[in-house]
Amino acid sequence: MGFDGTLFPPFIDHHVHGHLVDTTALAAGGIAGWVDLGGDPARLAARRGSMPHPAYAGAFLTAVGGYPSGRSWAPGGIVREVTDAADAASAVAEQASAGASLVKVALNARSGPVPDGEILHAVVAAAHARALPVVAHVEGEGMTRRALDAGVDALAHTPFDDRLDAELLARAVAQTVWISTLAIHETGPAAASTASGHLARFHRSGGRVLYGTDLGNGDLPLGVNGIEIERLLAVGIRGDALVRALCDPWPLSHAPAGVGTVVPDAVAGGIRETDADVAARFARARVVRM
Repeated sequence: MGFDGTLFPPFIDHHVHGHLVDTTALAAGGIAGWVDLGGDPARLAARRGSMPHPAYAGAFLTAVGGYPSGRSWAPGGIVREVTDAADAASAVAEQASAGASLVKVALNARSGPVPDGEILHAVVAAAHARALPVVAHVEGEGMTRRALDAGVDALAHTPFDDRLDAELLARAVAQTVWISTLAIHETGPAAASTASGHLARFHRSGGRVLYGTDLGNGDLPLGVNGIEIERLLAVGIRGDALVRALCDPWPLSHAPAGVGTVVPDAVAGGIRETDADVAARFARARVVRM
């Protein structure tokens, strides 16, 4: 079977909020599967059989009154406030019973209270007892360290407003995978620079990076995000490393079956492509059935 371009394993967006976007449009933009990192677990469970990559965290687990409770984009069912360690175990069990493949905890100290250490450790222990990884939204000074101290397995965003010294970065490399989400930050502000600097160091140190966009957060393209690709290239995630970030089936052990992603080939003639050219080609990717 011939393809007009280079055939890759299926591309996965590892950070999507499916209730905010038309996920049926993603295949036309090159995304074969997606990981939902915050949605109503009952609705996600009902959709599970129709999802090409049925990986989702279910609700955000957060402190009482914590992020993202009260947000207009986070209607009932998407937030599960946790009161104590016993309730943390119950909250994890609820997500697992709805078919969750991982658990998400919100550590956004800039937008309200966050789970205390006892609750956070209880969330991680309950999830790990069910062989479910824990992904944390970390925002605010000290939240990356708090997540690592509790034993989380992944960060939903590259840290963008916290400072990671060499010791903390080494711990993060050994313990976590990072979902990139660089394109949610406007070019220029401190958050964009901080996130890019952290991801470059994390990658150079051997950290495992996953492509993810936080799709649903603002006006992002329904498909491969060229800006995200360009920023990954800029921090040194290129070639095979870029493909691994796009194709990693995490948190599942397998990629969507029977499909691949085709990226148009470079213009002939030996002209060296800029990063912007490469990103633009990837943004024209499409999913094909095999």
